[in-house]
Amino acid sequence: MNFTQFLLILNARKWVILGVLLATVAVTAAVSLLLPKQYTASTTLIIDSKSKDAVTGQLLPSQMFPGYMATQIDIINSSQVANSVVRDLKLAENPATREQFMNATKGEGTIEQWLGNLLLQNISAEPSRESSIISIGFTGSDPRFAAIVANAFAKSYIETNLDLRVAPARQTAAWFDQQIIQLREKVDQAQQKLTAYQREKGIVESEERLDVETRRMADLAGQMVAAQSASFDASSRTRDSASLPEVINNPVVQGLKSQVAQGEGQLAMLAERVGANHPDFIRLQAEVNSYKAKLANELNTASRGVGATAGAARQRFNELSGAFDRQKSRVLELKQQREEASLLARDLENAQRIYDSALQRYGQSRMEAQSTQTDIAVLNPAVTPTRASKPRVMFNLVLAVFFGTLLGVGLGFLVELLDRRVRSGQDIVAALEIPVLAEVTKNSRVLEILRRLFRRNRAMIA
Repeated sequence: MNFTQFLLILNARKWVILGVLLATVAVTAAVSLLLPKQYTASTTLIIDSKSKDAVTGQLLPSQMFPGYMATQIDIINSSQVANSVVRDLKLAENPATREQFMNATKGEGTIEQWLGNLLLQNISAEPSRESSIISIGFTGSDPRFAAIVANAFAKSYIETNLDLRVAPARQTAAWFDQQIIQLREKVDQAQQKLTAYQREKGIVESEERLDVETRRMADLAGQMVAAQSASFDASSRTRDSASLPEVINNPVVQGLKSQVAQGEGQLAMLAERVGANHPDFIRLQAEVNSYKAKLANELNTASRGVGATAGAARQRFNELSGAFDRQKSRVLELKQQREEASLLARDLENAQRIYDSALQRYGQSRMEAQSTQTDIAVLNPAVTPTRASKPRVMFNLVLAVFFGTLLGVGLGFLVELLDRRVRSGQDIVAALEIPVLAEVTKNSRVLEILRRLFRRNRAMIA
């Protein structure tokens, strides 16, 4: 089918198309005029999503804003907001409304849910494409009631949004109430353990005691080394006491040695002169022997003095060695006590740090739970509309003309299919597949001649 055939069919079925169009427009106009008038009241809200949170100071990322606005629309259309509107306006307290609820639901469910669903069917929430504005509209037969419900939805939405923000903070604060008590008990237990251990061991908070004991051990180590050197020196001197300077330089020993030497010289002279049996020789020999005995006694006395000095040095070394070992054990014990005290102190520090962090988070949660600030404000409250929003007669008539034309054209083509006729020479070519030599139109002279011949022949036959 080409465009010419299409126009020929439209021209042939124009009365069918026109009739369907007029019927559609008439029915639409009648229905639009008979429908009850509906009024739509709208309120606009502004969402300041780019402002800082009053408690946390956080900003909403810009890439999350479209999803944030979609979430707000879902909140507005939620049953929680609708039920809140029902409670605020006390719609469920009307006896007539309760009777309608019983007739509609047979008592199943709650009247608040039923009324909330009815309100949600007439509520519309639309965000602005280029701004942070949300429009909430409510459509109803009573213009004043529509404005009241629209404002109630805006109020309930703001309150619900605030509750959704602070509800997690309230739960967190309630959870922290118990945790803070337990953490405080842990801090107290750690402090008590540290204090009891310090009191038991006599540990001072400062490091001075350990430093003093360490210096004392170092002093004992120095004294022990000196005593050990003195003991070694005294022992070596004891083995050769005759050659010791103290013995050699002793005046008594030197005098006795001199007397012994003189006596031995005199004995040698007497032995040559008078012989060994002479009384003078015997007397002198007795004196020399007494000098030797005194010298041996003095040497023995000096040796015993050196030995006593060596014994005292060894005893001093032993005493210092024992004192060093005891001091070393004391220092090690103090170090161990300090390490144990440090462990207890670290436990206390960790418990205190966890407690402080939890206390800070608890305080923040308490502030968030008690917050009454919101980033949503009413820009334009709903007012009582003066013009009906439904039915839109002109809009419905335009749609009726459009759809009536489509319906008429479709019906015309359906009639044409059921009663197919030849509209042009192209139809003959397409149907019979024979060539068309000429076409006779209504305005041609040939058609007029044929009509006259037809009339003349009909008159002659009659």
